[in-house]
Amino acid sequence: MNTSISEIKVPSLMEILADMPDFRKARGIRHPLPAVLTLACAAMMCGYRSQNAIAQWGNNYGSQWLHLLGFTRAKAPSQPTIHRIFDGVDISLLEAKLAQWAQMVLQSLEGGRELREPQPSTSEPTPQALEAIAIDGKTLRGSRKQGASDAHLLSVLHQHVGLVLGQVAVADTSNEINAALLLLANLMLHGSLSGKLVTADAMFTQHKIATAIVEGGGDYLLVVKDNQPLLRGDIEAVFETPDQLGLTRQEMASKRTMREVTMHGNRIEERVLSTSQALRDCYGDDMWPCLEQVLQVKRTVTNKRTGRISTTTSYAITSISAQRATPAQLLVAWKEHWHIENKLHWVRDVTFDEDRSTVRKGHVPQAMAAIRNTAIGLLRVLGATSIAGACRLCAARPHLVLAALGSHLDFE
Repeated sequence: MNTSISEIKVPSLMEILADMPDFRKARGIRHPLPAVLTLACAAMMCGYRSQNAIAQWGNNYGSQWLHLLGFTRAKAPSQPTIHRIFDGVDISLLEAKLAQWAQMVLQSLEGGRELREPQPSTSEPTPQALEAIAIDGKTLRGSRKQGASDAHLLSVLHQHVGLVLGQVAVADTSNEINAALLLLANLMLHGSLSGKLVTADAMFTQHKIATAIVEGGGDYLLVVKDNQPLLRGDIEAVFETPDQLGLTRQEMASKRTMREVTMHGNRIEERVLSTSQALRDCYGDDMWPCLEQVLQVKRTVTNKRTGRISTTTSYAITSISAQRATPAQLLVAWKEHWHIENKLHWVRDVTFDEDRSTVRKGHVPQAMAAIRNTAIGLLRVLGATSIAGACRLCAARPHLVLAALGSHLDFE
């Protein structure tokens, strides 16, 4: 795994946070709000996980490093001060600022290099590369056990870059569908939805979600399970019993298939993806807007040691036409949806010990999670694949952190 990070230039997070309005009364303010927020991100990039550890980071590195982060005093803020700031900060505005920064990072990457891996050379014209983003939720378990409100958070991750483009809390009195609609609206506001393929599991396979994505200029790839029984039955019939549907010859000919085989230790894993346009004209926009293709993946796993074979079949729908995406591209987007678990949620749990955090007051857990998302995303953008290793490197070379955050001051 790559534990190094490159010194590439990204938009300055410090500049984005510089105009965060301070909720505190001017009298008695000892530490600027943007400096405290930047300190939290810098400390987390160095592997300092809790509020107490963030305060220790400031004291460990001293006044010169604090000055580079925008502090005007020689002493770092204490843990109670950090807690009060995270409790009082406007969480919606903070997340909007972080989303604005993430979109600026994407735009800078688009200007400097491809966001997707290079496509293999071929004599056939290559469809436009898919830029996919994944939506999924995560519960802050330790905080919820302590009675924290709105402890379930919904995030959207750029699959390839590993950058969180937005986060919203699922209100205890609401559900993930309403939160997803708010998240999509925020993405549209920041220009992060247009031209993207949104992937999500079966919970989000709802008409209103598909409509919001299409109206925002994006496309969808949504998994279909038993919560949509009619749609699932029709898709299954397309691939398993097409004769019973009375499909035309043209609809039958629209089926495309690709096969992928990978090996992991004792496992041989085969995926066969099939696509079809057979249901394209069967559902109107009042049911599934802009439905172009239905997908089937048959996944067969063989244990080389025992010979045991297991097979699962999954289904999905997408608004991307056959002319805009190959089956291979669709399979990659479907598989890489789970990067949101591997590249984000797992890292927050294991590297940053999020699930054991017992912070419960107000929006403090949500604000801490937003800063963690940003720290992880920034390390990903800088090229790190092992976040734990990159945190150790940052702790040993904090000037890399300051450069990444946008400090323009010289310091020897």
